[in-house]
Amino acid sequence: MKKLFFAMTMLLAIGATAAIPVTDGPGYKVGDTATDFSLKATDGNTVTLSEVEATNGYIVVFTCNSCPYSVMYEDRIISLAAKAAEMGFALVAINPNDPEVKPEDSFDAMMVRSKEKAFNFPYLFDEGQKVYPAYGATKTPHVYVMDKEMTVQYIGAIDDNARDAAAVQAQYVVGAMKAISKGSKPEPAMTKAIGCSIKTKA
Repeated sequence: MKKLFFAMTMLLAIGATAAIPVTDGPGYKVGDTATDFSLKATDGNTVTLSEVEATNGYIVVFTCNSCPYSVMYEDRIISLAAKAAEMGFALVAINPNDPEVKPEDSFDAMMVRSKEKAFNFPYLFDEGQKVYPAYGATKTPHVYVMDKEMTVQYIGAIDDNARDAAAVQAQYVVGAMKAISKGSKPEPAMTKAIGCSIKTKA
C-alpha cells in the first residue's frame, strides 16, 4: 500500500508543473544580472556564455545524463534549442552533478550522450560545481532565461508536464522568449522546477 501511494505521488508530481513562485534560497532572482561563465563543452571547446551568438538572450538549462526527468526532457530540449535559435536566443545545457557521486554524469559519459542524441546545443560540465550554486539551481532540469543584457527574466521548468510532452498546456520557456522578444516581462516569471536533486558531496 505504501509503495502504491508513493508511485501515485510521483506520477502526480511529474504529471504537472504548476506556476508556483519560488522566491527563497540562494542564487539569482528574476531581475538579477547573471555573471558570465566559461565551461568545458563535450566537443572539447571552452564555451563562454557571453560569446555565444545571441541577439535576444540566453537560456541556461541545468540537466544531466542520469536523472529520469532530464532524460524525459532531452528531445524537448533539442527542439527548444532549435526554436531558441530561430528566435535569437542561445541555449546551453550544463551538467552540475559531481561525477564522484554520480559516475553516469562524468565528462566522458557526457561526451557519449551528446553524440548519441546529436545534441544541437553546447553541453557543458560544471567542473568543481561553481556555476550552479551561483544560479541557485536545485534540480535537473532547472532553467534560467535571460535577456541580451544577461538579466534573469524567467526561472523554473521548461513546461507544465514532465511526464507527457503531448499533454503540455503551457510552454513556459517559449513563452518567456516571446515576451522578451517583444520587450515585455514573462508571465509567469517563476515556476517550480520538477526534477532530481543536484548531486554533490557537500
